Formats: sequence, structure tokens, C-alpha cells
Amino acid sequence: MQPPADTPQDRRSYESQDRRSYESQDRRSHESQDRRSCDLQDRKARDRIRPPATTGAAAVRLHLPPSAEEDDGRDALHILPLSILPLETPGLRRARLIKNVRLETVAELFNDTQTGSGQIRIDQLPKCFDGGGPGFRRDLRKILRIGEAASFDVYSLRLELRRLNIDVEESDALRLSAAKRAELTSYMRVFTRPLVEHVYGVQGADIASMDDLVRLFAQPDVEEARRRLQLTADRLDIPLQEIPAFLEEYADIFLSLAYFKRCLDDIVPDVQGFLGWMAELFQVSDVRRDVRQARMLDEIGRDLTDISTSITGRFESFDNRSRDFWRDINPQSFRSIRDLIVTHHLTIGGVLCGLAVKMNLWKHRFARGGGPVRRLEFIRSEILPGLAHIKTIEQASRNSMGV
Repeated sequence: MQPPADTPQDRRSYESQDRRSYESQDRRSHESQDRRSCDLQDRKARDRIRPPATTGAAAVRLHLPPSAEEDDGRDALHILPLSILPLETPGLRRARLIKNVRLETVAELFNDTQTGSGQIRIDQLPKCFDGGGPGFRRDLRKILRIGEAASFDVYSLRLELRRLNIDVEESDALRLSAAKRAELTSYMRVFTRPLVEHVYGVQGADIASMDDLVRLFAQPDVEEARRRLQLTADRLDIPLQEIPAFLEEYADIFLSLAYFKRCLDDIVPDVQGFLGWMAELFQVSDVRRDVRQARMLDEIGRDLTDISTSITGRFESFDNRSRDFWRDINPQSFRSIRDLIVTHHLTIGGVLCGLAVKMNLWKHRFARGGGPVRRLEFIRSEILPGLAHIKTIEQASRNSMGV
């Protein structure tokens, strides 16, 4: 929901402020912004999606998160419950990694309504735990590498943790929760309908989930369905008995698209609401007369619009290519659509994660409105940092798809 706009009294009060005070504050804000800009340029290495280095350790099994709270963490873009990792330090397993509004990874040691969120930099963890032991040092190296991921959604984490040689193939820790999978059923129908129609004809079958689909195709009870399944297996160049395994891979690939699409559908209305809220600042005469402030607001609005439009176009391209697969089924076409989607997991997750944390903070901090000075400072200090990085990720990915 869009936060309420300021009252006319707010604007009159702002416009009646002493001019020298406004200009003095503005100069300090610009100087601070310039320093931050230089600092961001100096830290280009951090502003890249860097694949974590691999280790020579043997593959290890992930621990399954036991609580509903950790299920929520698995379903989020910006949260990584450390309990799912094979850490040797018990206290660390109670913490979480989160992305803050500036897209930095921090460790969250506690979070409740009374005390708020207790966040520290990852390199400060030795101050809170016994950082002298070899086990802790191994844990810290692991956390630092994982912390470089652009997003903590389960699909991006699979790729990042695989590079760390952590076994994710047989673990449910990096799957969406059962509740989230059920929630995505309507989104999955876009991808399951062509499959059902291909095997069962236009009438199809009443499929509630991809699990139902796999079970249905594992034991088809219609002769025509068996014939079509055999034809599909022949086209894919796989034995008929491997069709259920193919369907599970198909389901997982397109479940990831459904998950990201749901995230996008939640974020886009928030971005539109934020743009309207930000545009209200142009009603303030001092903001209109300040060329630098007006330019900053215009550029942020343009960047957010371009990012939202571009990533929406990427999903449309995925939809078109998945339909093309069912028109011409062959091993190459499936590998092509699978590799295309997996290749974009990291960038889609990074873009959506960045937008989500910024929009969530905006809704939380301005649920009851806010004056122009407070709005400008929030935009400058919380929305602007990292926005160029999000745009760079999206532009590079869009260009690679030819969108």
C-alpha cells in the first residue's frame, strides 16, 4: 500500500524554513553524497557478482532447518539462515545473513519486536564468538564467501554453494518450503499446461501441483497418454522410464521462474508506489528550484523504471522460449531453455533482492508519511546507494538475452 502523502501544512511549514538553513544542509548533503560516490567507485570489486572461490574440501551435507521461521528465511530473497550450513560453531547456526538496504551482507544475531535487528559486519563476528579456534576460522571463511552472493534465494544459493563444494544435490535445505510451493501453483500452470496438453490432449487433467504431475506421468492410465509419453521420450532421446526424472528437472527449473515471477509481481506495484511518492517532492518549491536535487530525483525515477521494465521483459522472453520448446521437443531445445534460465538465476535474484530490500524499508519507514526533508535524506542515503549496481546487473543480463 502506498504511504499517505504529506498534508498541505507539511509543505507550508517546509517552505517557511530559513533559506540559509536549507542551503547549508543541502551543501552538507551534497558533500556527503560526493564522498559516498567516490567511495563506491573505489570499491568496484565489491560491486560485482563475484563467484565464491572453491575449496578443496570434500562435499558435506547441509543441515535441514527445523523451524517455520527458517522456512520463511528459505523463501526470502535477502535472508540466509546459517542453520542450513554445516558450521562447526553452534552459536553461528542461530544467526542469519541478510542483505541490508545498501546491498551489503551483514550478520543478524537477533531480531524481535522489542530490541529490533542486531546486525554486524561479517568480519566483526570474531568479537561475538570464540574466534581463535580453527573451527570458527573455517566457518568464517565459508560465511565470507557465501556473503558475496548477490541474492540469498535458494536458486542462487545452489549455484554459489556448489562452487564452495557443498553438497546440495540430495538436500531439502535449498528447496522452497512446502507452503511456498503450494502458493506458486497458479504461477506454475503457465508451464504445466503445455506439458499436460502435449500428453493428454486439449482437455488435459486436473493437476494441483507439479508433484501430482510427476505421479500422473509415472503411471499413465490412458493408452493414448502412454503413446504420447513414448513419443516424448523418443524426441528427448531418453528411455520411457526416465520421463519422471525429466519431469522433476522440468518442474524445478520452471518452479524457479514461478518463484521469481511472484517476487516480481510483489515488487513492481511497490516501485510504482514509490515513484509516485517521490514525485510529490516536486510540489515543493525549494526542491523544484534546486537543480541538483531535481536531477537526482529524475535519475532515480528513470533508473527504477528502466530496471522494472527490463526485468519484466526478461520474463516474457522466458515464457516465449518455453512455448517454443513444446513446439519442437528435442534434447537440444530442453538443454537450451534449462541453461538459459539457470544462467540468469544469479542476476534475476540479485536485481529482485536489491529492489525488495529497498522497497521494504521504504514501506516500513514511511508507513505514516514524512516531510520533504526526511524524504530527500532517505532517498539520498538509502535508495541511491547500490541502485547503479542493480541497473548494471540488469543491463548486462538483458543484453546477453538480446531483449
